[in-house]
Amino acid sequence: MYTEFLEHLTSFMNQEDIKLNEPMKKHTSFRVGGPAKVFLTVHSEEILSKILLALKERNLPYFVLGNGSNLLVSDSGYEGVMIYLGEEFSDVEVKENRIEAGAAAFLGKVARRALDAGLAGLEFAAGIPGSLGGGIVMNAGAYGGELSQVVTRVRAMNQMGKVVILEKNELLMGYRTSIFKMQPFVVLSVTMELQKGDKEEISAKMKEYTKARIEKQPLEYPSAGSTFKRPKGYFAGKLIMDAGLRGFCVGDAQVSEKHCGFVINKGNATASDIRTLMSEVAKIVKEKFDVELEPEVILLGE
Repeated sequence: MYTEFLEHLTSFMNQEDIKLNEPMKKHTSFRVGGPAKVFLTVHSEEILSKILLALKERNLPYFVLGNGSNLLVSDSGYEGVMIYLGEEFSDVEVKENRIEAGAAAFLGKVARRALDAGLAGLEFAAGIPGSLGGGIVMNAGAYGGELSQVVTRVRAMNQMGKVVILEKNELLMGYRTSIFKMQPFVVLSVTMELQKGDKEEISAKMKEYTKARIEKQPLEYPSAGSTFKRPKGYFAGKLIMDAGLRGFCVGDAQVSEKHCGFVINKGNATASDIRTLMSEVAKIVKEKFDVELEPEVILLGE
């Protein structure tokens, strides 16, 4: 099946954009993960449309990769097709108080463009290390802000390779979720509506958030940010700390001593180390406080 699929791809894709057994540790912020069976870099909506249609016709599994900053791929890798949107999907355009940006644009880049235009509302996103597309899928947020507060429309592509427009009320954005977690759309571009603001105030807020991140988060180690979702009425990091798990290790995976909500790779952790540590932490927190910890990190592979 894959042989015929790969032959089909070469009829409309450049060979250098098709990689086999690509190590995912090169593409995730945890710096772990085995090989993706097929890794495709896509440079246009036309090519993406053909790929999605070919996958649908052959019933092959696929995953759309953003910046890999919220992803844990197993050591055995991913037995499917990894789709990575190239630079052509990273344009950012400002029109009055609106920003239109491609899915591959980094959230930090979009936030800086908002600052340059004197537009307020994206300050929280300045330090989030993900792509805009990945941020939309999980409704990324920090410091009381989240993308659902500013997004008005999303252009996406369905499994048949057709472009669809989803308005704000169709996005079903909630805490770390959206329609894109429920249905297999690929985010192409996003329209956001912001408010005119004072550049100095916007910049000051961004600097304040950046300072807080540096002081409180273990940015010097590979991680995927907050490892667990915030349980209703609690903070995951505090529950983990109160359970006595600060610094708890499995191999080179560790509950950060700086911020217990983060699991870090101290150097040579495997995906299995991280998965085992996450399971142990969730089990102990459940035993001690009867609270379920749900991963915020996407787990991919066996």
